Amino acid sequence: MARAPARPENDPVAAPPAAPSYEAAVGELEQLVAAMEGGQMPLDRLLEGYKRGAELLSFCRARLKVVEDQVQIMEDGALKSLDKPLESGRV
Repeated sequence: MARAPARPENDPVAAPPAAPSYEAAVGELEQLVAAMEGGQMPLDRLLEGYKRGAELLSFCRARLKVVEDQVQIMEDGALKSLDKPLESGRV
């Protein structure tokens, strides 16, 4: 059985397919974008990076949607503006 070639630990494209948290996904996406914008990645690695970036972006959007839905449920179906003061007795 053939093994996949080893990738350096600091390679942003070499990360596992799933991110453990939203924050980890955002951090990985930021590293990936910086590496891609640096212009030092070979073309095939750019394609891998683009695919990984799309996965991370989809993950982040899905997590944000879940949180937004939870906030709407907690606020009786209506999002409250954070720049307005809270009513007394409400948290």
